[in-house]
Order: sequence, then C-alpha cells, then structure tokens
Amino acid sequence: MPSTVLVGTQWGDEGKGKITDLISSDYDYVVRFQGGNNAGHTVIADGKNLALRLTPSGVMNPDCTPVIGNGVVVDPRVLAGELDMLRENGISCDRLVISCDAHVIMPYHIALDGAQETRLGKHEIGTTKNGIGPAYQDKAGRTGIRIQDLLDEAIFREKLETALDYKNQLLEKIYHLPTFTVDQIMEEYLPYADMIRPHMAETAQLLNTALREGKNILFEGAQGTLLDIDHGTYPFVTSSSCCSGGAPTGSGVGPKAIDKVLGIMKAYITRVGSGPFPTELFDETGELLGQVGGEFGVVTGRKRRCGWFDAVIARYAADVNSLTDIALTKLDVLSAVDTIKVCVAYEADGQRYDYFPMQHSVLYPKNVTPIYEELPGWKGVDISECRTFDELPANAQAYVEYLEQTVGVPMSIIAVGPDREQTIFRNWSAR
Repeated sequence: MPSTVLVGTQWGDEGKGKITDLISSDYDYVVRFQGGNNAGHTVIADGKNLALRLTPSGVMNPDCTPVIGNGVVVDPRVLAGELDMLRENGISCDRLVISCDAHVIMPYHIALDGAQETRLGKHEIGTTKNGIGPAYQDKAGRTGIRIQDLLDEAIFREKLETALDYKNQLLEKIYHLPTFTVDQIMEEYLPYADMIRPHMAETAQLLNTALREGKNILFEGAQGTLLDIDHGTYPFVTSSSCCSGGAPTGSGVGPKAIDKVLGIMKAYITRVGSGPFPTELFDETGELLGQVGGEFGVVTGRKRRCGWFDAVIARYAADVNSLTDIALTKLDVLSAVDTIKVCVAYEADGQRYDYFPMQHSVLYPKNVTPIYEELPGWKGVDISECRTFDELPANAQAYVEYLEQTVGVPMSIIAVGPDREQTIFRNWSAR
C-alpha cells in the first residue's frame, strides 16, 4: 500500500501538525521518526487546541495507530504529561506504540544543553534547552540509554553509572554545576517503566508486518529541512535528520515502501532562534505577519522571525526531499498585506544564486541581497471560508500558481485557517 512522508520544508513551524491531523484518517499508522520534545505540533479540532510535543498528531484519529519511532529521543516526564493532557481532553492514548530502541533524554542532558548554550554566549545555536542535542550526542557516541533499558533495573543502573562517571565530571569541572547520583535518577525514572511497558514494541517489525498486510503509513517529520543536521543551515540546526531520508532510518521501514513525500510550506516564512535568514523582514510588515499569523513557538513561546516566501529554499527542499506534493499553509495571513514579495534568487558579491549556495556564509544579511518578484495581494478579503480553489480571489489563485511554477511541485493542499475544516484539497490523494 502507498505510504507518505510528511516533512517541513523551511525552518519548521510550517503547520505540519494540522496537516498530519487532517490527512491521518487516510492512513492506518502515523509514525514520528525523529526529534524530541523540542518540536511542537499544534492541532486544532473539535473546539480543542492541543500542543503535541512527542505524540504523533494522528493520535486525534481514533482509527489510526500513533507510533513513536526509534529515531526519536524521548523525555518520559514530558511524555507522561502529554498523555495526561490528551486523556483529560477525552482522547485515548491506548493505541500509542513506542519503539524499544528510542533513546531517553536524561536530566543531565538537559543540564548540559543549557550549559553549552550559555558557554557559547553570542554564538549560541538557539536550542530549546530540552536536552535534545546531548541525547543525540550520546546516541552517536554509543553511550545512550534506550527505552528498553528502563524496563530492566540492572541494565539501567549499569548504563547510568557509566554515563554519570563522565557527565558529572563535565557538569562539575567544566560548567561548575550540580551533579547527579545514580539513585536520584533511578528513583525518578524507574516509575516511568510502568507507563511505557504497555506501549513498548519492536516497531520496525510492527510496521513492516503492517505493510505486508496491506496497511499504509504516514511518517510525520518534526522541525524542517533547513534545520536538518546534514542539509540545514549548519550549525544552526537540530540534531536529527528532518528530511524525508530520515523516515526509513528513524522507523525501520525501507525506502521502497514510500511513494509520496508531502512538503509543508508556509505562504511566507519564519524562523525561531539564531542563524541566517535572507528574506527576514525587520519592518512593520514583518511585525504584521507575526501578529496576524500568531508566530510564537509552541514549545518555548519565543517570537518567530518573519519574512517573505523564499523560493530558493523551496526548490532546495523539493530536491533533497524528493517532494511529490506541497501543502501550502497560512495563505489567509497574507490577506493582511497589499503587495506580496517572493524571493526567486540571491545576489552576493556580484553573483546570482538561483539554487541554495554551497557556502552558508553567503546567506548572512551583510553578504546577501534577496532578488524579489512582486505580486498583487488581496488585502482585506477573508479567505477562511473558501473550500475550493475557484472560491479564492483571483490574486490568491495567481499567487499559489506562481509558487507552484517557481518551485516545480504541485500545491495539492491549501490551508486558509488553523481549523481542520479550513482547508482546500486541490490535487491531493493519499492513495
């Protein structure tokens, strides 16, 4: 059966949660394959506004099995709180499955994350300080603790002793911070084993068996292409593979099972934290987009930097993800502006860049000048009630068609508001 990878194509915050929730009814499984609770997906449905940080957005669909894959790093304290929140809102978490191979975020990861950012000072990455990077460092260094380890007290203690022998020296001697004891962490974390045990599974086997039985899967990515550890604006990136290629490694399902890659693109563009941003707006228009679009981080509440749509980034994302379709979100926000700009290329040191430059130093404001095309807007026209493409104002239709032509990938879904029903299906079919 056909399966789909859903990925962010900018710097995250493109509206992946809404789209995942929207189309999850077409899938038997929704699999989160990377990242941790540094990513927040907002789902608005049935009068509820829920911020999900670890649980796949498909949990809202009673006929879908949500899976936390092996590529995710899990803070059990955050997961417990999230499951309680969902149950309080009448949403069952009984179907949730957690990979036995997913790595666990420990208290020392969080302490080290904050300490490393503080030490970087003005060169800070802009992490959420939730321990994501240090957890992935331990995973790559083969000293991490996995979900399955929590269920065996002897193994958990042994691995924790080994980890703390080194981590405590870092905390005390390098960062001058309090240290942790084995008993202290075990007392806090062992009770989570009872929460996790009913949900734990060998998810690669589960998912491949499901595919053989004719079921289909939606792989839900977190963050965005420009935050990918390999393909993003390094070092201002996250610590996992956010692109579509991360789905097979983060789930245990081979690439032959995937036949669609749905890229989520905001109708403008935003970024949280540090790093280059060629089309960033520092004027009233940037402030307006942020206010109308409610551009504040789901996890941290940080104000998002706003700018015009960047087609250079979009074309790059289309290539590195092998996009087959695009879901364009927050088109309604552009009803607030008179004229809309689209960045079609960069100019730096007398050279034009139609494709993402090899050296990211080119992208900084003092080096780069965005080359814009201007399109007429539809200011003041409320498009939130439009349910077909033909119902959109002519200028809104022209804008979507222009982006489609510029990026080279069909705009198959168009979101005209935050609610589930505020969506136009243009060419999309999960089958």
